[in-house]
Amino acid sequence: MYEPFVGGAEVAVRNITDRLPDFLFDMITLRLSSDLPRYERIGNVNVHRIGFTELKKGSVKDMVIRFPLSINKYLFPFLAALYAKKLHRENPYDAVWSIMANYAGFAALFFKKKFPHVPFVLALQEGDPIAHILRRVRFARGWFQEIFDRADIIQGISTFLIEVFAKKTMKYRSHTEVIPNGVDVALFSQNVSKEERQNARATLGFSSYDILLITTSRLVHKNAVDDVIRSLAFLPSHVKFLVVGAGPDEAFLRALAQREHVSERIVFIKSVDSAEVPRYLSIADIFVRPSRSEGMGNSFIEAMAAGLPVIGTPVGGITDFLKDEGTGLFCEVDNPESVAVQVKRLMEDKALKEKISANARAMVLEKYDWNIIAKQMKEKVFERMFALL
Repeated sequence: MYEPFVGGAEVAVRNITDRLPDFLFDMITLRLSSDLPRYERIGNVNVHRIGFTELKKGSVKDMVIRFPLSINKYLFPFLAALYAKKLHRENPYDAVWSIMANYAGFAALFFKKKFPHVPFVLALQEGDPIAHILRRVRFARGWFQEIFDRADIIQGISTFLIEVFAKKTMKYRSHTEVIPNGVDVALFSQNVSKEERQNARATLGFSSYDILLITTSRLVHKNAVDDVIRSLAFLPSHVKFLVVGAGPDEAFLRALAQREHVSERIVFIKSVDSAEVPRYLSIADIFVRPSRSEGMGNSFIEAMAAGLPVIGTPVGGITDFLKDEGTGLFCEVDNPESVAVQVKRLMEDKALKEKISANARAMVLEKYDWNIIAKQMKEKVFERMFALL
């Protein structure tokens, strides 16, 4: 997927490519809506959307067969490889770059088989548990392993993805680099006046005396929003929770809040434009996401850039940037009471709260600004890749 459908990987692609004006990128992605153009230029990327919603037999109107959009993602590896071959013959590529190993990885593999001399970069952005990913590709496990074997460079957004996903799961022979996703530091670190903050909180039904927890997450099982909801039962009534995000678990989470008798303390805000996320972070007091799995967790970095103390779990790529009592606090996985304990620590220990917030923001400025990330991608991945030509 690509804009207007935006997640962590899409944000990474846009921010990296926009900062590499000497490179030209073609993106082949799914056309998830008939309202979207099949081709458009977005930033420094030529976006080619493929897939179909109908197949016509002849010219008779009643012979139109309509396909559900979901079938396109299963056809994508084959359609994308064919389309890439077409574009390559018209204007030869210097490299192929797969964003994530699943559907895009298969497409890149099929292209690489046809044009073995073209360097292949595999970017690991996966956030789902490794067991879940392997189960999903179980009928194509041989091809899936070959994606790693054929890749010339594997770039992972966390040490976890390289060490566990690549090295332990796949017997690859590729060069690897850990280069995380970044954050627009200037956007997320904007100062908000006390009056603006109070007005924004009041609009959402929160007072200046409330302790406001926030998560910016897709509402899916792995992000454990349910554990934050359950944690409210162990916290004072003036601790409230702002949920910014949408997803398949929304109805379950709203029902859970009713069952736990805390629904009046929670406000759900469906997915917002990424430019609006800093505004919501600016009115909160503590960022909480007790993830069950995480490839990296860009929302944590955004919250740190905004100056919020962060509570997370020591899983996946989170441990690259969250150091307990250094740049955040760790809670336990699947333990709402543990979440509440750490929230209380931040409520009661102002010095600890200020220390970890300052440490985290300094770390983000030093390591996670998109300008730094784009430079690393250019020097450690793309220039190394071109040396293979």
